[in-house]
Amino acid sequence: MGILDGIVSWIAEQVMYGLDLITTSVLGALGCNMDTFLSYFPAAETMYKVFVALAIGLILLNWIWQLFKNFGLGIGIEAEDPVKLSFRSVLFILLAYFSDQIVNIVLDIGGTPYQWVLDADLPPLSFSDFNSVVLVIVGVCANGAVALIALILVLILAWNYVKLLFEAAERYVLLGVLVYTAPVAFAMGASQTTSNIFKSWCRMFGGQVFLLIMNAWCLRLFTSMVGSFIANPLSL
Repeated sequence: MGILDGIVSWIAEQVMYGLDLITTSVLGALGCNMDTFLSYFPAAETMYKVFVALAIGLILLNWIWQLFKNFGLGIGIEAEDPVKLSFRSVLFILLAYFSDQIVNIVLDIGGTPYQWVLDADLPPLSFSDFNSVVLVIVGVCANGAVALIALILVLILAWNYVKLLFEAAERYVLLGVLVYTAPVAFAMGASQTTSNIFKSWCRMFGGQVFLLIMNAWCLRLFTSMVGSFIANPLSL
């Protein structure tokens, strides 16, 4: 069993070293700024100009169509008030054109609590220490293949932690998609018939920023729990 214990212990240590690497590289890269997103998807910034042009074109097309429908009011065709329609169209053309600045303001606001979560003082944590602590715990409570039991516990911990990181990365990518397609969402607000799409986008965008902050908070809670466990393994 000595060779098996050594192999199992080595595998467990490599898994925890991998978690150390993921923690330092991934969590710090994700946030409420699009630097990491653009580094992996550089075409998004170029295609953003296409979405701006598309958004302005959609607004102008809807503006002309709704004004044209006013000529059919006498035969029962419904149309928006031309004065209100013109005001909304001009307003949302400006919003679509400056959507990047508007979105960046929201990201700056959301990035402040995100940075607070990351900068919070927590007990120092090294996942590589977790395996040795588990070996101590299991060695006190069980006999036999202690290293194998410890490896199973370490793999369960690693899998759940990686799932949390993947969820945070998924939220970040979805937030980037919402940011760089924002002009089209603003175009939907220029008409009463499509204004619900714009409202839904606003709720989705705000929700993704909030969920990204909550993901960072949950990951920090998780790492603080592991750090406390490593510091006082036998007090639980």
